Amino acid sequence: MSHICIGPKGSGKTHLLHCLKEVDSINETSHSVSTVGTNIFTVKNPNVKDFESNKQKSKQMLSVQIREIGGTMAPIWRRYFEDVTHVIYVVDTSNLCQISAAGVLLYTILTEPRLQTAEMLLVLTKMDLAYRQMRNEALLMLQLTKLRKELRQRITVVETSSVTKSGLNDVLDWLFLHPKKTTQLKGPQSH
Repeated sequence: MSHICIGPKGSGKTHLLHCLKEVDSINETSHSVSTVGTNIFTVKNPNVKDFESNKQKSKQMLSVQIREIGGTMAPIWRRYFEDVTHVIYVVDTSNLCQISAAGVLLYTILTEPRLQTAEMLLVLTKMDLAYRQMRNEALLMLQLTKLRKELRQRITVVETSSVTKSGLNDVLDWLFLHPKKTTQLKGPQSH
């Protein structure tokens, strides 16, 4: 499977993927149980309205399958990295205690040889619960400025809320449109 969604336990991966699959599936009363194992979500391209008639005509991707791998499975995530071209890494910005650990896991992923050419999306979730300064603190605690100097791959950063639906279009754009319209954090260019 070429697309995976990973992140620490309780970071909001399942809610995010449910919202991408069906935007109105999550609200203020929604809850989920931490994923133990994996889930597979099929996300349809919202830019293609009539899927049946466009199957033959369009060169646009109609849908993408994303494998969610539970945060409790972090020690064995590497088993799922073969042939991965897109990584969605989810961090809960409302949980400052978890962000440092999320940064360590992110660094581990970024140094994985099989993911050196993969597109990376860093999703800062639960922005409806976080105050604006938490975004800056999250980026600081994840040490993205430092990582930017060491990275080979480019990271796209998106802020989302599955409850308010903010940022979901940015994630869909990252999945289906080129060039990317979201904030790009690049590593050094080799000359």
